[in-house]
Parts: sequence; C-alpha cells; structure tokens
Amino acid sequence: MLPSSKDRAAQEYPRHPFVLPLDEIYQILGTNSETGLVPIKAQGAQGQYGPNKLDGEGGVQWYSVLLKQISNAMTLVLVLAMALSYGVTDYIEGGVITAVIVLNVVIGFYQEFQAEKKMDSLRSLSSPSAAVLRDGYIQTIPSGEVVPGDIVQIKTGDTIPADLRLFDAMNLECDEKILTGEAVPVAKDAKAQFSNEEEQVTGVGDRFNMAYSSSTVTKGRGLGVVVFTAMYTEIGKIAESMQRKSRKANRSLSAKKHGALQPAKGATLRIWDGIGKFLGLTVGTPLQRKLSKLAYVLFGCAILLAIIVFGVNRFHVTNEVAIYAISTGIAIIPESLIAVLTITMVVGMTQMRKRRVVIRQLSALEALGGVSSICSDKTGTLTQGRMITRKAWLPGVGVYTVAGVDDAADPTSGIVSLGPAPVIDQNIKNGDDEKGEQFDRKRSVAGVKFEMPAETNKHQDQQANFDEKKLDGGSTEPVEVTPELESFLESTALCNLATVRHDQAKSEWRTVGDPTEIALQVFAHRFSRGKKTLEEQHGWTQLAEYPFDSAIKRMSVVYQSGSSDNAIIVFTKGAVERVIDLCSTIGVGAHEQPITHATKSEVLSQMTLLADQGLRVMAIARRAAPLGFQSSPPNNEIPREAVEKDLNLLGLVGLYDPPRLETKDAVKNCTTAGIKVHMLTGDHPSTATAIAREVGILPRNPAAALPSTVASSIVQTASEFDALSDADIDALPTLPLVIARCAPATKTRMISALHRRRAFCAMTGDGVNDAPSLQAADVGIAMGMAGSDVAKGAADIVLTDDNFASIVNAIEEGRRMFDNIQKFILHLLVSNVAEVILLIVGLGFQDEDGFSVFPLSPLQILWINMLTSSFPAFGLGREKAGPDVMRRPPHDVKRGVFTLQILADMAVYGIIMGTCTLLTFVIIIYGPGQGDLGRDCNRSYSEQCETVFRARASVFAELTWLILVSAWEFKSLRRSLFHLDPRTLPSRFPRFFKDVWENRFLFFAVVVGAASVFPAVYIPGLNTSVFKHAGIGWEWGLSVGAVFVFVLGVEGWKLVKRRYGLFAEGELVRDDEGGKEGISLRQGFWSFAKVVSWSRSIESPVGGEGEGKV
Repeated sequence: MLPSSKDRAAQEYPRHPFVLPLDEIYQILGTNSETGLVPIKAQGAQGQYGPNKLDGEGGVQWYSVLLKQISNAMTLVLVLAMALSYGVTDYIEGGVITAVIVLNVVIGFYQEFQAEKKMDSLRSLSSPSAAVLRDGYIQTIPSGEVVPGDIVQIKTGDTIPADLRLFDAMNLECDEKILTGEAVPVAKDAKAQFSNEEEQVTGVGDRFNMAYSSSTVTKGRGLGVVVFTAMYTEIGKIAESMQRKSRKANRSLSAKKHGALQPAKGATLRIWDGIGKFLGLTVGTPLQRKLSKLAYVLFGCAILLAIIVFGVNRFHVTNEVAIYAISTGIAIIPESLIAVLTITMVVGMTQMRKRRVVIRQLSALEALGGVSSICSDKTGTLTQGRMITRKAWLPGVGVYTVAGVDDAADPTSGIVSLGPAPVIDQNIKNGDDEKGEQFDRKRSVAGVKFEMPAETNKHQDQQANFDEKKLDGGSTEPVEVTPELESFLESTALCNLATVRHDQAKSEWRTVGDPTEIALQVFAHRFSRGKKTLEEQHGWTQLAEYPFDSAIKRMSVVYQSGSSDNAIIVFTKGAVERVIDLCSTIGVGAHEQPITHATKSEVLSQMTLLADQGLRVMAIARRAAPLGFQSSPPNNEIPREAVEKDLNLLGLVGLYDPPRLETKDAVKNCTTAGIKVHMLTGDHPSTATAIAREVGILPRNPAAALPSTVASSIVQTASEFDALSDADIDALPTLPLVIARCAPATKTRMISALHRRRAFCAMTGDGVNDAPSLQAADVGIAMGMAGSDVAKGAADIVLTDDNFASIVNAIEEGRRMFDNIQKFILHLLVSNVAEVILLIVGLGFQDEDGFSVFPLSPLQILWINMLTSSFPAFGLGREKAGPDVMRRPPHDVKRGVFTLQILADMAVYGIIMGTCTLLTFVIIIYGPGQGDLGRDCNRSYSEQCETVFRARASVFAELTWLILVSAWEFKSLRRSLFHLDPRTLPSRFPRFFKDVWENRFLFFAVVVGAASVFPAVYIPGLNTSVFKHAGIGWEWGLSVGAVFVFVLGVEGWKLVKRRYGLFAEGELVRDDEGGKEGISLRQGFWSFAKVVSWSRSIESPVGGEGEGKV
C-alpha cells in the first residue's frame, strides 16, 4: 500500500539541485546516468515517496455522487409518494417507500461510486507517460510511477512528469507559462552552472538546467534525473491555485467591468448553472444529459397523471384518491434507469481496455458506434512500425540491398549485397517477362512474405532472399566501405536520435527510438559506423540540431569532425521532394556533379522505383557548415534556412515497414460496417499507394476497378488537396482514400470536408501538431505507444498498441454498447407504458363509494420497477455483440438511442403488455367476481375485497413474468427469440435454450425473478398488508397463458417489421453500397491475386488461370 501524503518521505537536499553537481545528486539518489535505477530501488522509492500525484488531483468526491443520487428525478418522485403516504396515514406503505428510497440511494451511491473510481483508474492508463531508464532499459511508465532518481528521456511534445535536473539537452525548449506566466518557451542548457548562486536569487524561469513538472517540451530533446515529485515539485507548491475552476462566460458579478445589470445577470446564470448541475441537466455525457431530461419529462408526466386521477374524482382528494395518484406517479418512472446506464458504461470501458483501447471521455463510448469514416496514419498503425533498411541507392555506385533479415534490430542479421542501379523497365510494369512476373508475384497478396510469421517460414524467406538478390543482380561478396558509402553512413548514423546496443547478458540487440531512425542506425551498424562508434572512436562532436518538423519533413544536425582538419559538417535527411530542392550537387568524390534537370530526373526515377516496391524513401545529404559554426564559440542560433541549403545529395534509402497481419481483415470489417477508411500519411505517394493496395484500401488497378472520375481522385498529395478550394473538394465524386505527404493542416481540412458530407469521422494522431485535428474530429484517437502527451491530452480515446485493428474493435464495442443501451431502455420503458395503461384505464373500476380501485398497488409497482426490471436490464447491458453488429451502417448520432423503431416498439409492446394484464384483471373481477370491487380495497384487506386482492395478485404475477420474458425477447429488436443467430439453421428448441443460457447473468435474473413471485404472493402479512394482494389458485392459468399471448404478440410484431421492412433503413450494408457518397468502394475486398492471374493468363492461356487464385 502506498503511503498517504502525510506519510511520504521528505525530498530534501543540502542545497537546491539546480546548484548541486550532478555527481552529488546521483550519490544522494542512488542512481547513475548510464543505467538508471534498478527495479528494486525504484519499487522502494515508490513506497518511500508515494505516487507522483498532486494532493486532491483527480478522484471522485463521494459527496458529489451522493448528491447526484438524491437529486435524481426518480428519487424525487418517490419522495413525493412517501410524503403522500404518510399524509394519508398509510404508515406501512410510507415506511416501505422510505426503505426503498434509502435502499435505492445507498445501492445507487455504491454502484456509481465504484464505477467512477474504476473509470478514474482506466483514464489514468491514458494519462501522461514517461520514458525512464531503469536497469539499462528504456521503459514507458505512467507519470504517477516516476520516483526521485529516475533518468527520464524527454522530447518534443512530451509533458514533463516531474522536476528534472538536466544532464543532456539538444535544442531543448520548454513551455513554462504554467509556472512563470511567460508565453515564450525557455531554452534549456544542461551545462549551465549555478554553484555560486542562491536559490532565492535565481528565479524558477532562470534555472536553465532544470525542467519542471507539467511543463511541455516545445522543441528538442533531453535527459534528466528526477529530483522532485508530487507536492515537492514547483507545480506542487502552487497546486491549490492550479486546481481552481474557472467560471463560464457572463457569470461575473462585477458592475464596474460589465455594467450595472451584470450582477443580476451573473447571479441568475450562476443559479441556473447550480440548478442544472444539481438536476444533472448540464453535466455528464450527451446520453446522460438526454436521459436526465427524459427523467424530468416523465416527472412532469407523473404530476400530470396525478392531476388526471384527481380530475376523474372531481378533485375530491381523499386518502384513497391520493394513494391512486401515488400509484400512477410511480408507474411512469423507471427508477433504475440511471444506475443501469452508469454500470453499462463502466462495463463498456472495461471491455474496451481488454481490447487495447483506453477511453478518456465517456462521450466517446456513445460516439464510436456512429463513426462512418476513419482517417488513419500508416506507419505503426496500418503497418507494424518495425522498419528495415532494404535498399540504399548511391549515385554512381549502385544499390545496396539487405536480404535475409530475421531481426530488425540485429545488425548482424541478413546479407548486404551491392548491385548496379536499376532502370525503370516497362517489362516490370506490363508483366511481360519473367523478371516482372517475379516482382509482381512477390508483392501480391498471394505471395507476400510478411503475411506469415518469420520463424515458421524460414525456408521460404531464404528462398525469397535468394530470388531478390538474383532479381537485383547483387553480389554475395562482402561489401567494401568506399568513400561514397562512408559519407552516406556518417550522415545516416549522426543525423539520428536512435540508439542500438548489444545486451551482453541477454545476448540480444536492444534499440531505442523512432522505427525509421532505428532502421537507419542498424544499417550503419552493419558497417561498424554506428553513432556511438563515430562519436567515441572517430571524434565526431555534435554542435547543433534542427529537429524533424512535420511541416517541412526533414531533420539536420551539425557535427565537428575529429580528424585533423576539424571540419564542421551539416548532415540532413528527409523526404526526397523536400531535400532534393535544397541540393546543388550530387555524389561524392569522382562521382560528384552539379544537379541538373537530367540528374534530378534520375533521382526521382530511382525514388519512384523504390516507392513502387512499397518502400519508404528518404534522401540523405550533407554540406560544409556555414561560417557561423566556425567561430569560437560556435554560433548555434543560425536560422535553419541558412543551414539547409546548397546540400550535396549522398543517396536515397528505401525502408520497408510491412503491414500488420490483421489490417486487411480490419479494413474488410470497416466496409461491411459501412465505414470508409482513408490513409493520411507523410510518405511518398507511391509508397503510400503500394501499402494501401496491400491492405485493401485501394484496388490493385484503380482504372479497371473504378470509374475514371473516381480513380483519378482517390490518391492525392497534400499539396494537390490543399490547392483545391472547398467547392472543388465538395465537387469530387469521392474524397481521397490516400493523401500522401500529409501535413497536420491537411488533416484538419480533411475533417472539414468529411463533415460537409455529413460524415462522422475518427482521426488518428500522435504528434504535437496533430492536436488540432484530434480535437476537430468527432472521435480523436491518439497513439499510446508512439503518441506525444499533447496528442493524448487532445484525444477522446488512446490505443495502447497503436493498431488500426484496435480502432475497429473499439467501434464494434461502441456499437455493442449502443445496442444494449437501446435494449434496456426499451425494456424499462415498456413496463412503464404497460403500468400507466393499466392504471389509467383502471380509473374506471370504481367501488361502492365511487372511488377508483387500482389494479396494481404502489408497492407492487415499486417491486416490479426496482427489482423485477432492474436485474434483467443489467443483464441486457452485458449482452454480447449481435452477429450483424458490423454488417450495418453506423447509427444516426443526432437521433441517438431514441430511434423511430424504439419509440414504435415501446408503444406496441407496452400496449400488448398493458392489454394482457388489463384483460386478466377484468376476467377475474367481472367473471367469477361478478363485478364486485368491494369497499376501501385500496387501503386494507377484507373479505369483501377478496376478489380484488386475488385479481391484483394475478396481475402482479403476470406483469412480472411478461417483463422478465420481454428481456429475453429484447435480446434482438428484429430477430425471433427462437432464431437469434441468422447464421444457424431455423430454430430448434435446444438452440433457444443455448441462446438464453449464453448470457448467464440475464438468465438467472429472469429465472430468480420469476420464482420470486411465489413468496411475494403467498407469505402471510406481506401479501395482504404490504402488496395488497392475496394468494391465488386457478388464476395462475391466466397469468401463464398471458405469457404465451405476449410472446406471440412480440414475435408477430417482429415478423411484421421483417416482412414489410419497417424501420429497416440501413439495417445491413448492401454489397454494392459505397457509403453515403453512392460510389462502390469495396475496400478490403479487392483481390490482388486476380491481377496476377490476369497477367499469367496472357502469357499461358492454357491452365494458367487457376494458378493465381488464393
């Protein structure tokens, strides 16, 4: 158990850490910069210092939950009923209602309080995380688990988890306005010395060797040791002021600032806010607010029904009339609705977590089921995110090919060969020769090697690698490190933030960093030219860094050579289009030449050839640094534009990132669910197109599969898309399915275009610049592994595995939960409709004194609403997804759960249920009872009331059973209870039993609820004094018979809906449906094998066609 804030150990130092030497800090905290804390030490520090959280941060307040339970409209109706019961001196009924109120509040409080705590714990999974070095390995942990002594790695977009003393920083700038109020980011300097300074003299904003908790990294990267956590951080010292809540607009009471009327206006709005919050009308998710409004509408209806009761009795309000009014008021209120909704949402969040999705906003649970378009990134989401350097083209030298790689992190795995630079061969395009056929077959779905686990396909991989070397004309001889390759490797290794090292103890290679940079670093390590080797053995020293910027898609570093000339070199890597325009020369040594139109065309041709193979292509360049870096000390403030120009292009590198195995099936599932998938990536158009074809987002041959107008618009670059006006975009037959070289602003524009087409869209993002698009999307999805804290903070949900398939899983889970909410709302409201019909018609049953005799007593209604209905409703909330949940279009998010079908079902089933119970009451009273309604039978039992009490018992038992059976019937709103799964043969009773047994909670809720009728009817005293009914005999036959009548009625209405297609709009996605735009885009169903078969049939018409089938 973690210590409380009072029991935490003090975090004290001889002097403030910003003035202490680093070695002394390491000694105090028992850590070092190379390996960090060992796990046992970190665990001990966690117990010693407690969690890294501010006091009072997060967490649900018990009193707010309790107040919410008391202010519930359902509870208010019961309070009024209780008051009326005591007012008419019916103390038994008043006491029971009091007990029900207390029980309802206590159970509701416990359930919701536990639910809120669970939601808090689930949300904490998506809270800012920290990359810490422990036992020599980089680990990503929640910020709350960071302890003093941890070595923390920070980069652009990160939220700093604790106060750090920096020991390494490169172009590091932090936004500290939360502490200092200064809007300008503070540049950090890990080497800054303050040994002669006093803590009071140097302000927080001037301690350049410190990085503070809750501030954001706006630029660069760094490493630091944690010196303060929780309330000992600078932000912790001002935590009280940070936790104040700001008021809404126009709530000020200042007449000086806003005029003489402002105090009255502000006070009125504040009162309205308080009332809205108290009643639950202005807080919670959209669905919760809608149900709160429904509750108060029903509350108004309850008052109206009470007035009707009084009116029928000519406003002669006697005790009997008041009791009848109590019954009608209670009958219309579904007392357990809010509790069932809360628990269902918590179960939904838990299920999402199991499927690797963390919900940050409850509203996302409701919105996921309505998603009609997904805009997804490629790298790491649609693909595996494990880059391998496959090709490296060096001008004048040739192409280096890496083959036979078993482990992407192992530089010793695979073979490197050198072959001549290929030319663009029309034979490859047309598939007219054997070489082109091999190339196409290797990259078709029928022959993609990454579709199988590497360890189970070793022989095939070896054969494929041999074929690839033959195809490229490569040599198996050891590759010599030439001056051209030397320069290329220096640039790839030094313009790189990734690390690659060999763990001697575990005999394995470990990598840290971006997958793209890891692939480049591993490639450099193959020739013993890794970054660490170049810095430590060759004397290269870094002077400056210009980090990767998603807007310009390149990165540069400035290094000083360790050779005798102390040359200062700029190394650059980035997108080919963004680098080649900055180059004035190409090649090294004897191969160096000025860039002309012809050489530029050759570079672009080589880029296209690599990209067409599905490789991500990057350009590698260098130049002598500007004169400013030659000065002493070097000028590190030289603008980027002055550094990244007149570059020398060293070559191109092709990186391969195989699609995830499950991506294509996920794309298929999206199509069957009426969801369109768009790929928005920073890659080259050819690379993006190749991957999109592999996963099924695009057809292999768009010109053959789609109309020409559609085929020409489904792939665009960001520059092409951004050049279009909104009117031009709206005029496109379909929005692009692939946007390459995508910038953050393009994502936001894409969302706007989707919204104009009335699409409900989800957008993925991981970088700082993605925050606007994540907020603009209807559902923002952040990457949990590769995403920045800023992106996570802007998102509605977070993927813990960064997998596209998890998005589809989340949508399926959202649809399941939406369906279940519809089912239990229908279940609860149908019983209310039936009770109201029974009681309103029952006003006509008047005794000898002219008072209406209710067919159901208030406590019978409470029993049915609170106990009989609640547990089956909980069970419906736990129903598994239907077999067609991902074979129908998204639901209408504007209409929500109250669709026309739900409203119609509520009316039809309520009328059937109410009519059945009403007929049972009439048969007993006017059959054997000969119309004798007794006298004063609403208050107490007498022999004269025997018939009325027996009729009530029959109605009570019947209504209980009908409500319970309806829960089984509502497992599907359209399919028969006896054929719930359309994939099975038409019903046999064993299938029915299997279907109802599948949901154990619902099964036992129905069975136990049905059995509970008997003690309620027969226990002496309880039956006549509390429920106001008596034991029955032959009347059981009416109650049992009504169950069969009700089932026939429900099955008949379902049959009518199916036969005549009532409320069937969009029930299933037709095979020819292309979404709202009316164009057939069957993503995921385009067969690559057909293309192979077609090309083969041209060459060998006889017997060749079947060879290419999957």
